[in-house]
Amino acid sequence: MQIIPIAADHAGYELKTFLITELSNKGWLFKDFGTHDTTSMDYPDVVHPLAVSIEDKTFEKGILICGSAQGVAITANHHQGIRAAVCWRNEIASLARQHNDANIICLPARFITPQDALQMVETFFSTAFEGGRHQNRVNKMKVC
Repeated sequence: MQIIPIAADHAGYELKTFLITELSNKGWLFKDFGTHDTTSMDYPDVVHPLAVSIEDKTFEKGILICGSAQGVAITANHHQGIRAAVCWRNEIASLARQHNDANIICLPARFITPQDALQMVETFFSTAFEGGRHQNRVNKMKVC
């Protein structure tokens, strides 16, 4: 199994820990970019290294978590080749992969249950990009 990069800020720390525990029990492997407790911190400090690791193709897809998922998504999407999608329902996680070839799932820890997060992550990592008519759209997302 591939190694999955994962990171969270203080608001997402508990959900990150839950996901690592649950998915490790299923054989998943993780590279944990932090944070490592609930002490207030600045999410860009963990988002940028994770995004770079996908940008440079060390990893294929990753997981980011913060309170609303907006901050981590905005930060990650500043990196070339990153398509970070905020997901709050399983269908959104599926469509983010199928239609947008998203490579980072961003989870809003304050607004979803751990079980919903688990389901979305499993869906995100098991869903393929459909390509076809969607490929042209993904190509147009790139900027100079």
